Amino acid sequence: MRHLYFIFEFTGFLIGFPIGLLLGFFIFIFSSKPKDVKDPDRKSLNDCDPNSLVDLFSEIPPWVKHPDFERIDWLNKALHDMWPYLDKGICKIIRNTAESIFAEYTGKYLINSIGFQSLNLGSLPPTIYGIRVHETNENELVVEPAIRWAGIPHITVVAKILSARLIVQLMDVQVFTTPRIILRPLVPTFPCFGNITLTLIDKPYVDFGLRVLGADVMAVPGFYQFVQDYIRKQVASLYLWPQTLNIPILQDSLSGTIKKPVGILDVKVLRAKKLLKMDIIGTSDPYVKIELTGDRLPPKKTSIKMRNLNPEWNEDFKLTVKDPESQFIQFHVFDWDQIGAHDSIGLQILPLKSLSPDNTQEFTLDLVKNTNPYDPQNKKRRGQLVVQLTYSPFIEESGSGRHNSGPSNGDRMVDRKKLGIKSRKRFMSFDMSSQLDAAGLLLVTVQGAEELESKLYENPNPYVLVRFSGEKRKTKMIKKTHRPYWNEEFQFVVEEATLKEKIRFEVKSKKRNLFAYRFRRKELLGYIDINFSDVVYNGRIRGQYNLINSKNGVLHVELHWSTT
Repeated sequence: MRHLYFIFEFTGFLIGFPIGLLLGFFIFIFSSKPKDVKDPDRKSLNDCDPNSLVDLFSEIPPWVKHPDFERIDWLNKALHDMWPYLDKGICKIIRNTAESIFAEYTGKYLINSIGFQSLNLGSLPPTIYGIRVHETNENELVVEPAIRWAGIPHITVVAKILSARLIVQLMDVQVFTTPRIILRPLVPTFPCFGNITLTLIDKPYVDFGLRVLGADVMAVPGFYQFVQDYIRKQVASLYLWPQTLNIPILQDSLSGTIKKPVGILDVKVLRAKKLLKMDIIGTSDPYVKIELTGDRLPPKKTSIKMRNLNPEWNEDFKLTVKDPESQFIQFHVFDWDQIGAHDSIGLQILPLKSLSPDNTQEFTLDLVKNTNPYDPQNKKRRGQLVVQLTYSPFIEESGSGRHNSGPSNGDRMVDRKKLGIKSRKRFMSFDMSSQLDAAGLLLVTVQGAEELESKLYENPNPYVLVRFSGEKRKTKMIKKTHRPYWNEEFQFVVEEATLKEKIRFEVKSKKRNLFAYRFRRKELLGYIDINFSDVVYNGRIRGQYNLINSKNGVLHVELHWSTT
């Protein structure tokens, strides 16, 4: 009887259990509706609260947030097709660069060898979310791509320490950055630009996983944040604007790389003898134009001596020398005419390598028609020009250089006696009204600005006007930007100046509109004043300065003083 009950119970379980599941399923599907599930709340961006917008803002592509960013889906498609080849090329560069770094540690700290076990960047290429192109008046191309890369690279480094093998694996890399890429100068030689300049506008976001011997070390409390902050600071110290990475593409002769001045050439035009008669009345109205080869500055000119074939000038000029081994100085004598072009009387060139440093030399130059030695017209006598030249190279700096916080004990200060600066001690204030006895060169580099604000226009067209010792220099105008980048260098040859003078930087904006006069007026976005004495005292100053009459505007400049 007991066995019969067991059979019935087991049979009822086999039949009732699936029937109960089936009935429960249909009751759940057709008879009950969940009460806690609601339709999503849809609303426009204008109706969202500020906190929700902040959460969404980082995910919105730049071309949506900024009108000057453009979509370039075609470039992402091309990048996707080229990525397998770019992967191999980039990995080859990484491997070649890392080999020299690994070689420095091999044999130290009980390390026998270091090398890559695997190296590839995965199958996911970077994505360009938008690109911005800056319009400038120079022969350059400035672009800012917004790059995001969430890749799955396979990078494994193996270090052999004694008999043990230490395996370090990098994985799950994420990089968000917006670099500024400058191609300049544009030249008529393939690839049509001579130099690539890279800089970062903001600190990049870098995230990755790191496994050591199979253990995720980034999961250690506090270590992840420490590594993130350290990497961001190191990258910012190297490449965050105004720091740049320059990659030369063409040779200096093709790319037009600007060399730094190395000295000052003091030119004194004394007199001319027996000049060629150019006027109908049998006389000439001569003047001399002086210029250095390879110098973009306007040529120097003497005064005009009316109706004189043997003029006396005794006029001094100072020119900056960049390469005394290859540069030439040219003297071109013209006959001034009130109407039409001025007639050429004659010219002559002189190589700077023939000059002895810090030695005044006098030359009597025979004027010729042109520089072609085989031209028969050069046999005709056109007169002589007497000049006096003195090449004074700059005093070379010793030590590690100077900075805007003041000189260190190891730095050699500028010769204070030669500059006419009066002080009893090295760090005491000197006489601000004293004159500079020696000539010098003030190099001013206007790098860029940030957070510029305009009261008249939504997007200003900024440029910088530099004023010093009665002279003015102006940068190019960059259109429609609050963060312009110029990186332009200006030269001020200082013959006589007092230390109390100031160097003024005026950041201005202007708009060109042919139909409305009021839009053509200029606007001052802010200015700064830097004491000339600070530059002379430190030798070099570099930093960022808050603009006066501007709420958040900042100007990045660098000043360098060299004396002969």
